[in-house]
Amino acid sequence: MIQTNYNPDVLSCLANLSNDEVFTPPNLVNDILDLLPQELWSNPNAKFLDPVSKSGVFLREMAKRLMKGLETQIPDKQERINHIFSQQLFGIAITDLTALLSRRSVYCSKTANGKYSICETFADEQGNIRYKRMKHTWQSGRCKYCGANQSEYDRVESLETYAYNFIHTDNPKKIFNMKFDVIVGNPPYQLSDSGHGRSASPIYHKFIEQAKKLNPRYLTMIIPARWYAGGKGLDDFRAEMLADKRIRKLVDFENSNDVFPGVDVAGGICYFLWDRDNKGQCEVINLIDGKQVKSERALDEFPILIRHSQAIPIIRKVLAKKENGGKRLSEVVSSRKPFGLPTNYKPKNSGVPCWFIQKIGLKYASKSDISDDNKLLDKWKLLVPPAPIAGQTDFSKPVGFYYDGNTRIAKPGECCTESFIVAGAFSTEKEVLSFKTYLFTKIARFLLLQTVVSQHVTKDKFHFIPDLGKYQGEYTDKMLIERWGITEDEWSFIDSKIKNIGANEKVEVDE
Repeated sequence: MIQTNYNPDVLSCLANLSNDEVFTPPNLVNDILDLLPQELWSNPNAKFLDPVSKSGVFLREMAKRLMKGLETQIPDKQERINHIFSQQLFGIAITDLTALLSRRSVYCSKTANGKYSICETFADEQGNIRYKRMKHTWQSGRCKYCGANQSEYDRVESLETYAYNFIHTDNPKKIFNMKFDVIVGNPPYQLSDSGHGRSASPIYHKFIEQAKKLNPRYLTMIIPARWYAGGKGLDDFRAEMLADKRIRKLVDFENSNDVFPGVDVAGGICYFLWDRDNKGQCEVINLIDGKQVKSERALDEFPILIRHSQAIPIIRKVLAKKENGGKRLSEVVSSRKPFGLPTNYKPKNSGVPCWFIQKIGLKYASKSDISDDNKLLDKWKLLVPPAPIAGQTDFSKPVGFYYDGNTRIAKPGECCTESFIVAGAFSTEKEVLSFKTYLFTKIARFLLLQTVVSQHVTKDKFHFIPDLGKYQGEYTDKMLIERWGITEDEWSFIDSKIKNIGANEKVEVDE
């Protein structure tokens, strides 16, 4: 017999459809709503806003909770429905289509005042789920609100502008003209910025900044975790988030598939609870393979957010050694384009020996095209790729970074294009080979991992790796374990996060 009783929630199915504006599965919505105080659901005066409504799932699930919580105060079911939908739940749709979808899933009708709407009090079609087509405000080719590129988003009426209502205003209070107790949602994550390749700029942080202007009692949103280490347009936002003592809970997923099945968000996903009237340390919850690791800590102990609580004591004891006076490799590694040559620089038939992308190898560059402001050309150099983990977006799996196949030793007189950065430059071949063994240790690569949430590894990502100053002989993990006092449990954690790259990776720890 064929089983016919399978009846999936349509919003669970819809959650798997989009990689750009990610729809939220109902089970995740309820996990997020569980962060809020239970008494909110029995408060008939509490007001809730989803400023980025797509499927209406946040509003729908909040309605379910309010229906149960207000049952004794408003016994009549229809009266309770009318009160909740007209007085407590509000949404701002991100497109005309999602406005219809949200009303259909919340009011059971695409029009709030339609024949089949379960709420009897609305006089217009939109109800409390608003959508208004917005235009970008162009200044020097960019939108002053979201940074959209005019050449790409200055569109005809028949095309979506992606000028989201909530963030394209200086005064979001005017949209509904009221105060909200709770703002909750899953904002759009990025906009194409017409950069190289499929370049895109983050946009989710603008929704959080705008929500804070409304000063709700509680704010919770689910966003990419890339803000932990800053990056493109996120440095100020990261600093503000880390310093904000009102962020009381942070739930972190290294693998976006754990929350959005079939959707790949590089660096993982997180959601948080911002509690306006309750400052203190943040409870950080890491979810890995279905297991939870919890800790309470100040988010701003370091200039970036350390994802794993287990990594913090390791970083503390390594930095406490103050190797070479406390100097870090971030002060040694070069910036992008160490010799001023872009990735698409064409090889010459003669000139200065130059390392190009792997399939080209060692060719030549014109001496007149090279800049050597940091005096690297005449040294022995370890060249490493700026995107050593290209293609890996799931950081719950071990990460490799560097190995013999993607690094190069450049001799004095040799340069490179932007396909490499210079990890270290030395007077002798022995020193650069010694430095290479240090960077190839699992512990050094683990310290690098703590700052990395995307495929790009720039000089600032080496912030937690000490610069030892003088490099002599071969460095091993066993040597660093003893030097920095790494425990057996700490080594086990390090070992689990970093890929083996050589034949002799097995290390025993002496307790």
